[in-house]
Amino acid sequence: MAGFAEKSGETIQATGAHLLVVAARFNAEIVDALRAGALAAIEAAGARATLIEVPGSLEIPAATVIALNAAEKAGAPYDGVVALGCIVRGDTYHFEIVSDVSARALMKISVSRALPLGNGILTVENETQAKIRADMRQGDKGGEAAQAALALVALKRGLA
Repeated sequence: MAGFAEKSGETIQATGAHLLVVAARFNAEIVDALRAGALAAIEAAGARATLIEVPGSLEIPAATVIALNAAEKAGAPYDGVVALGCIVRGDTYHFEIVSDVSARALMKISVSRALPLGNGILTVENETQAKIRADMRQGDKGGEAAQAALALVALKRGLA
């Protein structure tokens, strides 16, 4: 198994930023660990989060757009999004469909709206890989997804 990227040790500052965190309930134990990492990273950056939950990873893009539109209509748009889920390879082609479609849809949303986004949807071969990647002491992929979104928030603010 490949190792994880080294942590920079630098905390991204995004004071006052408001991020939408969209988390799938499927594979709840794994996603709970991803959520803990993401929320810790958001808090450490001086930002705040609104959390919504959806049934699975395939529902994350649609829920993201629904929430973004509602926030914009209310005059309180989100500064970025963090998507959290876990897709474990099974015996059918479903893994490829959910993985590909959710990633493609999230990228389309991010690029078309110039929206900072951290994709923390794990795509793994088995539950052991998922647990290691989600755990804050090991892979912390939830924290990394939040940090990616926060880095783009900081970039967008710096270029505005």
